[in-house]
Amino acid sequence: MLAYTYTAKGTFALVEKEQPTVLHDRDAVVRVTLASICSSDVHIKHGSVPRAVVGVTVGHEMVGIVEEVGSLVTHVKPGDRVSVNVETFCGECFFCRKGYVNNCTDENGGWALGCRIDGCLAEYVRVPFADQGLTKIPDTVSDRQALLVGDVLATGFWAAKISEITEDDTVLIIGAGPTGICTLLCVMLKNPKRIIVCEKDERRIRFVNKHYPDVLTVTPDACLALVKANSDHGGADVVLEVAGAETTFRLAWECARPNAVVTVVALYDTAQTLPLPEMYGKNLTFKTGGVDGCDCEETLRLIAEGKLNTEPLITHTYPLARVEEAYDVFEQKRDGVLKIAVECQR
Repeated sequence: MLAYTYTAKGTFALVEKEQPTVLHDRDAVVRVTLASICSSDVHIKHGSVPRAVVGVTVGHEMVGIVEEVGSLVTHVKPGDRVSVNVETFCGECFFCRKGYVNNCTDENGGWALGCRIDGCLAEYVRVPFADQGLTKIPDTVSDRQALLVGDVLATGFWAAKISEITEDDTVLIIGAGPTGICTLLCVMLKNPKRIIVCEKDERRIRFVNKHYPDVLTVTPDACLALVKANSDHGGADVVLEVAGAETTFRLAWECARPNAVVTVVALYDTAQTLPLPEMYGKNLTFKTGGVDGCDCEETLRLIAEGKLNTEPLITHTYPLARVEEAYDVFEQKRDGVLKIAVECQR
């Protein structure tokens, strides 16, 4: 089968690999119908993910059809159309029982697919702990509607969930890339008083203005002033940092009011400084880290009910045979790209 593979630091290549098989009783093999490309894949290519294994098939956003299951898999069966979770988790360890599935203590726990074990930019993928990692897609939801459920939408849903948003709040979201837009959609479900999106790319600002006209937009240079002018207590009640740029971590805490929540969703290429003397007295609560993607069934239900719609984010579609071209468009942010759907069957 064709598989887009991390061959060396700075290099991905489309190669032929053996089709995966069930290796453990809790595995499933999924025929990938539609996959996507994530900024985390870019981080792997650039060497910013030390745990990524050279030789691994990249990709971790996908939907497909179950081909084969291990003897202990009970929640899905061959023929089921499924969304695949970005995270692998056993469901039994201390962290899984607490809902902190990103920190699953199994050797394949957390972000494994497309990082430490073969991922989904391929025709088939093996999914460990299939009962936890696969969610059946409702018949009324298309593959394109479900494509982002297992990763960027899961991230946005988790970010909104942990940010303690109330209907009285002014919420600032920094970054209007795919994860930023998914975060925006999930913040909107909380019905806060006001939402502000900060983004430097004019095309992405236009996208937000077109699709979500009630949301205020601003560029980074004007962000602090606009937030202060449109908040009740000298800054945003909640800030979600989804950009991961060199200056956005500082912007996030500067725009927060005293005693605010700052949720950092972004993955940075370099270390960030926490300037405690400068922020002393703001009494901020920081929430950071990787998504706990255990709400996929709920997000699929919300999609089926028409309350969430991520399909406008899919701006480009390519076959797997042209994935290198697709990756270049995504990495270089060409042609107004937000998300790319990759059709994985020949």
